[in-house]
This record gives sequence, structure tokens and C-alpha cells, in this order.
Amino acid sequence: MKIVVTGAGGMLGSDVAAVAERMSHEVVALDREELDVTDPGRVERLIVREQPGAVINCAAWTDVDGAEEHEADAELINGEGAGFVADAAAKAGAKVIYVSTDYVFDGSEQGPYTESDETKPINAYGRSKLAGERATAHFNRASFIVRSSWLFGPAGGNFVETMLRLGEGGGPVVVVHDQVGCPTYTGHLAAGLVRLVDSGSYGVHHMSGAGSCSWYEFAMEIFRQAEVVTRVMSSTSEMMKRPARRPANSVLASGREAPIELPDWKRGLADYLKRREQPKPERPPAQRAAGSTVRRQPVLDLHRESEGAEVAEEAADDQGGDVRGQATADPGAEERE
Repeated sequence: MKIVVTGAGGMLGSDVAAVAERMSHEVVALDREELDVTDPGRVERLIVREQPGAVINCAAWTDVDGAEEHEADAELINGEGAGFVADAAAKAGAKVIYVSTDYVFDGSEQGPYTESDETKPINAYGRSKLAGERATAHFNRASFIVRSSWLFGPAGGNFVETMLRLGEGGGPVVVVHDQVGCPTYTGHLAAGLVRLVDSGSYGVHHMSGAGSCSWYEFAMEIFRQAEVVTRVMSSTSEMMKRPARRPANSVLASGREAPIELPDWKRGLADYLKRREQPKPERPPAQRAAGSTVRRQPVLDLHRESEGAEVAEEAADDQGGDVRGQATADPGAEERE
């Protein structure tokens, strides 16, 4: 199958393109310079010209805190942009996958969230992603909405790298313990997405690393597996004072009869740590769309592949992990492609 991957230069999109190629699909991988998803005319021309069997839309604004101040920009990319991609895919007769987030939920439930649970985002980022879900489903009946969470992978800043940097710097490291979710390795999620696109199981899917933990527990496991000795302290979300509220519970589970299940998050962490030790293979340039030209995305300075963790005022993880290096922060305190 011919698959167009948007956001192919990002943490998830790069893995999706690589996995799809390994599974013998013909891949047209488009990074943000090659396709501005907020330009409906260009999106339609490119996708209709390519005539793919499927489009996997990984282009997104992922700066959770930044979306609070720039909600219209986040909405343009995550909401309207998703609609443009889905509409163009429909006109080309193609399926579309839209990658969404656990942040469409408010975190008030005691147990895991399934596909049928009510959405109620509590921050601008979550609202923009929910808008993208609705736009995708509206414009393309052959659509998959895939919610995942707490992503980490090799092609972008993420919580694992933040922890290793702080831990190897001597620590101590302070991490929140009152936010619980499912860490997800992009290599595993990418494989799940490519499996899903080969099916006709349209609708909403939850797909994240099996099991759950708090950011504090995640940090402890990172240091254990990486064999880094450092001091780790726990804190609360209230002490971190982030611009965007995070759901206390964003654990995802699937209520489908035959869901695509990903490996346990600890296995994902192990696979990631093993992969980061290997030399990066040289890959040939990704196939470009016929007649494509390089085009810069707008407001690039506001879009970071890493979007949540704060280390001395620097965003450094993918989905909301609140952390600070004690040596460079107040004592006791805790996307885009």
C-alpha cells in the first residue's frame, strides 16, 4: 500500500515511516518543510496527486504549555489542519489515521479511560486535539482516531532523555508523583499504527504502552534500567505551577473486542535504551511527493517535538512530565512536527 506520512521528521512520524517501509509499504514521508498542513490547497493537491491508499497524520502542535498562550495556533494545526488532511485523503479515496492524546480526558475517573468514555479536556492542547478528532471523523468516514500517551522516542526530546541528562549531572531530580499515565515507546506505537491502517476497523482506538505508572515511578525505572545512580525526590503538580493543567489520571485502556495491544511500557523503555546505544544507520532521503517544493511551516519557534517537562524553565519531554533538576531550580519544586 502507498502510505503518506505527515510530520515524518518528528519523533513519532519518523518511526512510522521507517516501520511502514520495513513492512513493504511504499512510503511518501513528508516533514514540516515539505507539507504545511494548515494550507488546505497544498494539502489537497499533494495528497490527491499521490493517490495513496492511506495517510497517517503525525503532524501536530505538541507544546502543551505553549498552547495555553497560543491556542488559536494549536487549534489551526491540530484541529483545522487535521480536517484538511482528512478531507484530502477522502478525495483521494484514502484511509486516514489521526494520532490523538490522553489529554482529551479530564483525569477525574478512578480507573482507565476507554474509547467510549466522555471527553472533557482541561487544557488548550487537549481541546485542539479533540477538535482534530472531530474534524477527521467528519471529513473522512474511513478514519481511525488513535489516542496514545506519554510518548518517547529517538527523534526528539523526551522525558527519558531529560531524566538521563539530569541524573548523570548528579541530581537530585524532583518529579511529580500525582499524575498517572501510560508511557509509550514510539517504535511500538508506530508498529501498531501500521498494523491498524491495514485493517478496516475504523473509529476511535486507544493504543499506548501496557501498564501504567506515575512520572515519579517512570523516572525511577529509567534510572534503574540505565544503571544511573542519582537522588530522586517526589513532588506534586500544585508545587510545579505549570501554565497548563494536566489530568491526574490519563491511563488508557481499550474496550474493543480485538484491540491492537502494545508491549508493556517497561519493555518499551528497555527497547528504547538499547536502540539509543546503537549507531544511527544512514538512511537514503525520504521519497518526496511528485512536484513538491520545500515550504517552511509558520510559527516554527512555538513548536517543539518535546513539550512537557520543565528543566530550569526548558521544555524537555513529550507529554507533560513535570520535573526539575534541583541544582538549577527552586528547592522543593518539581507536538511539533
